[in-house]
Order: sequence, then C-alpha cells, then structure tokens
Amino acid sequence: MAKKEFKYRGKSIEELAKLSMTELAQLLPSRQRRKINRGFTDQEKIFLERLRAGKRNLETHCRDMIVLPEMVGKTIKVHNGKLFSPVIIQDEMVGHYLGEFAHTRHKGTHSAPGIGATRSSASLSVK
Repeated sequence: MAKKEFKYRGKSIEELAKLSMTELAQLLPSRQRRKINRGFTDQEKIFLERLRAGKRNLETHCRDMIVLPEMVGKTIKVHNGKLFSPVIIQDEMVGHYLGEFAHTRHKGTHSAPGIGATRSSASLSVK
C-alpha cells in the first residue's frame, strides 16, 4: 500500500514551496502568521541564508524559528540548552517551531541508594 501524500491545508509540499512568504503566512495559524508578518530576527535571517546556500551540519539556537517547506528533508541541529539535538525535518512538521522537536527536559533516573544514605538502605544487600 502506498504512503498517503501529505497535504497542508489542501496543498502539497511542492505547492507550498512555490508560495511566497506572505501567501504561506495566510495558510499558517495566527501565531506563526504574526511572526512572519512582523519579520524574522537577524539570527533567523542568517540561518535561512545558510540553509538556502546548502550548508551542511546547520546548528542553530533559534528554537522559535518556524519550520518552512524549504526545510523539509534537511537535518538541522537545534540547541536544547546543553547540546545540539539533530532534527530531521519531515512534511508533518511544517508550521511548527524547531524548539518543539528538541526537548529541553528529560526524565531523571536514579540507581540504588549509596551506603549510609538512609536508615532504610541498611536493609539492602551490599553486593
């Protein structure tokens, strides 16, 4: 069975890529439309220039950058506060923010308590 072709508001990725930025903004939700209409920050403009130039291993701190159709298929490393998490941009990510895909928090895991940590740890075997 063939994979169903992705459509965003009735348009394929190829059709979205051909649209101008203002036409694309009309299809996006209000928060993303407002960001595009106000214009990107200087850092986001530099990031887009490097993306369009075909640079490899793009790293960015711009977590509030909107995923545009021209980014689909590329791998972008997004900073999560500690390191750069690689994010492979897929069709379904269009209109979301890059920061949504690079998680900043993780579940803490703990091992057994150390010797003398608590009164209850005395009952554990020390092997």
